[in-house]
Amino acid sequence: MGKDSKQMQEWGGEFGKEYTDRNALTLEAVDALYQRNYGVTRTEMNDRFIGDLDHNMRVLEVGSNVGTQLLFLQRAGFNNLYGIDVSAYAVELSKTRTKGINIILGSGFDIPFKDGFFDMVFTSGLLIHIAPKDITQVLDEIYRCTKRYMWCFEYFVPEYTEVVYRGQKDLLWKANFYKMFLDQFSDLRLVKEERFKYLDSDKVDAMFLLEKRDQLFSFVGASHAVDFTSGTAVLQ
Repeated sequence: MGKDSKQMQEWGGEFGKEYTDRNALTLEAVDALYQRNYGVTRTEMNDRFIGDLDHNMRVLEVGSNVGTQLLFLQRAGFNNLYGIDVSAYAVELSKTRTKGINIILGSGFDIPFKDGFFDMVFTSGLLIHIAPKDITQVLDEIYRCTKRYMWCFEYFVPEYTEVVYRGQKDLLWKANFYKMFLDQFSDLRLVKEERFKYLDSDKVDAMFLLEKRDQLFSFVGASHAVDFTSGTAVLQ
């Protein structure tokens, strides 16, 4: 799996196993959690961002854990789904929870697929666990493996900020990840971005969809206007 970082060791070991056991939830339970946190379900978020995309496209999740986010996509009609995770325990558990989804052991530092193999690569709470010194390598791999779209849902703050996670340091960082993509790759365009504030605090998470500019834009339905001064996209 290429690079063996401190974070990979933690997530691939007992710490990661405990996380997996805590988060092996049903889709209904996850939707209820999102509703409590943001006032909107994960199902609704997904539909806003990728509901109009080709459901036959090949999709990879980096950091798929037990496959919950992939199951959301499968339920929505996406049928060509792949996942990779550094935790062998999570990968094995995912096989008992999913059917028709290809989940294997793998790392965002060295995604085990050829260039442009996927139409979309996505993350959900994965980039926040990559150390700042390593983030460009993971973004490179995500960019390399997708021919068109990058879609992410991550914690958001304007500047890189470390957060102590369950009493441990060097495991979680908040940042403006879509700006990192745009700064690192000149051919990307921001299709849509939306920030979701927690109902009970000032914390904010961000979902964003990026597209390689050399691909024809096929996001049909509502048009989108991008405010390049603020870096946000708004639905018209």
